[in-house]
Amino acid sequence: MHAVLGEGCTIQDPSIVGLAYRPGAGKAVLGRDCLIRAFTTIYADTELGDEVSTGHYVLVREHTRIGSRVVLGSGSIVDGRVTIGSFVKIEGNVYIPTHTRIGDYVFLGPHAVLTNDKYPLRRRAEYEPHGPVLEDHVTVGANATILPGVRIGAGSIVGAGSVVTGDVPPWSLAVGVPARVRPLPESLREENTAKRW
Repeated sequence: MHAVLGEGCTIQDPSIVGLAYRPGAGKAVLGRDCLIRAFTTIYADTELGDEVSTGHYVLVREHTRIGSRVVLGSGSIVDGRVTIGSFVKIEGNVYIPTHTRIGDYVFLGPHAVLTNDKYPLRRRAEYEPHGPVLEDHVTVGANATILPGVRIGAGSIVGAGSVVTGDVPPWSLAVGVPARVRPLPESLREENTAKRW
C-alpha cells in the first residue's frame, strides 16, 4: 500500500488506498481519524486532511487535495487534479471532473454533475479542460449540472436540477434550464453561510 495514514484512521476492507497508477507514483497521505468505507479507491499522489470520510464505492484520482472534515458520499467520483477545501459535504453519486476547485463549507447535492470539457472528443490538442470553481459557502442542489469553467461565487445557491452555463456572481440564486441568476434573498444569506459542523 502506497499510503501514509494518520493516527486513528479506519480503512474498511475491501478498499485500496494509495493505488499506484504509474511506476514511481507517490503516496496517498491521510490525516487523522479518516474513515474510508468499503470499496473505496484512493489513488497515489493524493492528500486528505483530518476527519475525511467516504461512503462506499468512492473513487479519488491522483493529484487531488482534500481539506479536513470532508464527506464524500457513496458512488461519488473525484476524477483527479482537483482541490477541495474543508467542511465540504458531497452527497452520493456526484461527479467532479479534473481541474476543478471547490472552496470551504460547500454542499453538493446527490447526483450533481460538474463538467470540464467544452468540446468532448474534439479539438483536444487545442485547449486544456477547465472544471468549475465553487467558492466558499456555495450550495448546489440535487441533479444540478455546472458547465466547464463556470465560477459560482461565494454564498450562492444553485437550485436542484438547474443547468448553469455561465458565471454566477457572489450571493446569487441560479435556478432553471438554463439557469437564470438573481440576487440571493436576504433571508437565505445567513442560512447559507451557517457553519454546520
